[in-house]
Amino acid sequence: MALDPTKQLERNARLTDLLARTALADQRAFAELYRTTSAHLYAVALRILRDTGAAEEVLQESFVNIWHHAGSYVAAKSQPLTWLTSVVRNRCLDQLRRREVQTVTMDDEDEGLAIAAEDPTPLEMLLSGADARAVGACVEALEQGQKQAIALAFFQGLSHSELAHHLREPLGTVKSWIRRGLERLRACLDGAGVTR
Repeated sequence: MALDPTKQLERNARLTDLLARTALADQRAFAELYRTTSAHLYAVALRILRDTGAAEEVLQESFVNIWHHAGSYVAAKSQPLTWLTSVVRNRCLDQLRRREVQTVTMDDEDEGLAIAAEDPTPLEMLLSGADARAVGACVEALEQGQKQAIALAFFQGLSHSELAHHLREPLGTVKSWIRRGLERLRACLDGAGVTR
C-alpha cells in the first residue's frame, strides 16, 4: 500500500536527515536508517538474486557501502529510498556478474588450476558499444507505459502488483505493458542483430 503524499514527504525528509547524519558518522542515525529501510532493501535484493543467503550478504555489503558513502547522496537528484535501492541493486548486479564467471578445469589431476571461461557474459555483450546503442534505440521505441513499467521493474525491482499501484493502473494493464514491451524489445533487438 502506497503512502499518501504527506506521509511520503515526511518519510523522504526523515530518510534524507538520517542519510545526512550517517554521513557525519552518527551511529544512531545509521542504526535507525537500517531499521527503517532494511526490510524493503532485502526484498529488492531477494527479488533480483532469488537466494536468501546471497540477498543477506548483499544487504550487509550495501549498508557498509551506505555507511561509507552516505555523503554522496544528493536529495535534488533522487528520493532517498531510490538512492538506497540503487546501491542494493548495483551490489546485486555485481553478485550476478561474479556468478557468471565460469571456470573450466584443465585436468582432474590439476584440481588447483582453473581458468575463467573466455566467452563474454550476457551482460558484457549487452554493454558493448554497438549493442548498447541498439538497446537504447529499442527501448526508446517502446510506448511510454511499456518503457516506464519495464524500467521500474528492472531498476527498482518492483513486482507486477507494486508497479500497478505505483503507476495507478490496473494490474492487467501493467502485465500487458510488460509482456508486449518485452516482446517488442526482443523483436527490435533481433532485427538490430544484437547478440543475446
